[in-house]
Amino acid sequence: MSTTPYVPPKVWTWDAANGGQFANINRPIAGATHDKELPRGKHGFQLYSLATPNGQKVSILFEELLEAGYAAEYDAWLINIGKGDQFGSGFVGVNPNSKIPGLLDLTGAEPVRLFESGSMLVHLADKFGAFLPASGPDRTEVMNWLFWQMGSAPFVGGGFGHFFAYAPEKFEYPINRYAMETKRQLDVLDRRLAEVPFIAGADYSIADMAIWPWYGSMVLGRSYANSAEFLDVGIYKNLKRWADVIEARPAVKRGRIVNKNWGDEAEQVPERHGPEDFAGKAV
Repeated sequence: MSTTPYVPPKVWTWDAANGGQFANINRPIAGATHDKELPRGKHGFQLYSLATPNGQKVSILFEELLEAGYAAEYDAWLINIGKGDQFGSGFVGVNPNSKIPGLLDLTGAEPVRLFESGSMLVHLADKFGAFLPASGPDRTEVMNWLFWQMGSAPFVGGGFGHFFAYAPEKFEYPINRYAMETKRQLDVLDRRLAEVPFIAGADYSIADMAIWPWYGSMVLGRSYANSAEFLDVGIYKNLKRWADVIEARPAVKRGRIVNKNWGDEAEQVPERHGPEDFAGKAV
């Protein structure tokens, strides 16, 4: 481990070899690196994703819509970020930020592209009139928590997760800094869930679907190797109660393994084109 203090240069330059586990997919410029068209299936919604926390949000919502009887059938195509699929020209055309997920809504007169998971959740919830109140204070409260997640989770993933699990060297300062912030966020949720059964109040909503893949997974011991013990997640009793309730939902069991291509094969559905793709899976 280096003990020499880092002195920033006057002008930063890119060192492609530095950056840890995901250095090969990080770069300081945007745009496509190669030509590659995206596949399309037979359904009105085409999801291009990976079962990271951000990816799980949207597939969970699709599965919840289907579970509730809405005509929300979708094709889900794997975007392997380790291989750079997110830099293909087709994907960049849907999401110029080259981050999963990307979504095409082909149900109208003109195709609609969507990028950023929060935008997708609101678009789909409004389109089907489900899991998001149409107006008033209840809608605002869902939006409060949805945008809380969008703004807070980067400190968990890009901060704590990176320095605790993925950085090439471990340093006390960034791990302590982001562990403190992650625990503060867990406490925010735990206090909220001492008051209400679901994040935005009495009803299950897209706020729960956005927050559960990040923070529910943490208290269930699925995020960043050994982090559950390190962060002492057992103290967040209300958050754990909520995480267990959400995990038990059939649509969540399905949605969280869509576009997953690692781990237990019973929890892998790399592509999803219909309910038959869950046959034999742990759902």
